[in-house]
Amino acid sequence: MQPENPINDDPFREAREKEGVMRCPFEGEMITMLLRHKDVRDAAADWKQFSSDAPFRVPIPSEESMRSVRQLPIEVDPPDHKEYRKLTEPFFLRAKKPEVISAVKSMIESVVDALAEQDSFDAVAEFALPIQSRAFTYLLNMPESEAEVWIRWGVHVFQPQEGESKRGGSLESYLNEQFDRAAADSGEDFFSVLTRIEFRGRKLTRDECLGFANLAFAGGRDTIIHSVTSIIAWLASNPVGLEYLREDPKRIVLASEEFFRVFMPLTQIGRVCPQGADVHGVKVAAGERIGLCWASANHDESVFENAQDVILDRRPNPHVSFGFRDHLCQGAAHARLVVRTMLEVLCSKNLSIEMIDSVRHVEVAKEFTRAVGYDTLNVRFRVNN
Repeated sequence: MQPENPINDDPFREAREKEGVMRCPFEGEMITMLLRHKDVRDAAADWKQFSSDAPFRVPIPSEESMRSVRQLPIEVDPPDHKEYRKLTEPFFLRAKKPEVISAVKSMIESVVDALAEQDSFDAVAEFALPIQSRAFTYLLNMPESEAEVWIRWGVHVFQPQEGESKRGGSLESYLNEQFDRAAADSGEDFFSVLTRIEFRGRKLTRDECLGFANLAFAGGRDTIIHSVTSIIAWLASNPVGLEYLREDPKRIVLASEEFFRVFMPLTQIGRVCPQGADVHGVKVAAGERIGLCWASANHDESVFENAQDVILDRRPNPHVSFGFRDHLCQGAAHARLVVRTMLEVLCSKNLSIEMIDSVRHVEVAKEFTRAVGYDTLNVRFRVNN
């Protein structure tokens, strides 16, 4: 099923089809971006040639100035990665527990009902950010009231606040406060468990604890928010799509995967080449980085027919929005829960979505410009009589 006028963006098409790579500078560092689906998956699986063991350098641009700790488990290679990942896996698997699924549904229903009473609202600040933050408290087994703190941070956790000079800023200060609290009065929440858990026969260091928490808070925040707002905007522009899902809510599973494919919020992720590499004839020196361009891979026409179109019943759909192989996104189940539940609730309500105005969030690099979600998205939930 294919409604008209998809909101989409693929600035990599020409380079993907011709060269397979794009060379683009980021803060003075030249990155060779892999653009084709097969190349991205092959490189993601080859951690010996394309390593994640590089603190601060997995994100592009790098984050030396934004935090003071290595993010775990994403910034290590196997076998360390697998062992670190096991420590926090029980929390991320909470997204599959019936009580968490029920809590997320009740919360989103409450938010939708309240917003339907308003004349209009900003789907970024008043919808996506609150549901992401509150759902995250269920994942971390934290009081839901803590979400109000996270909501006040806004969309981008790492954006420096006025007057801040210390790396990590308010986020790392908050995380340290939580670990201090957990050490003094331990419970069963994410922070408490990390203060008690052992890794290879020893307690985690404070930096290791911070590394887990830093990734948890930063990795799944703006990504989920941009995904949610992109879907809301698409449904507003394609009401036939919402009706298609409403006719048979079982269609939501495939539709969610298609939304994840098309509206991939994370353009790329970095890998360091310890011994150097040759990528489509481009020499990458030892210690330099390549970029795994998930967004481009998701639009590879050799894999996805009519890749620019949102096809709600697309199958198969081997998108790479949650990565590939060893470093598959630990928060994938949580992201799927939030998006699927949002669609289920919207389908269950007799309402339509009207877009009033919007400001796209735009990622600007020297060689490409890409729209990623929204800075503001003013919409209306209109209850149909």
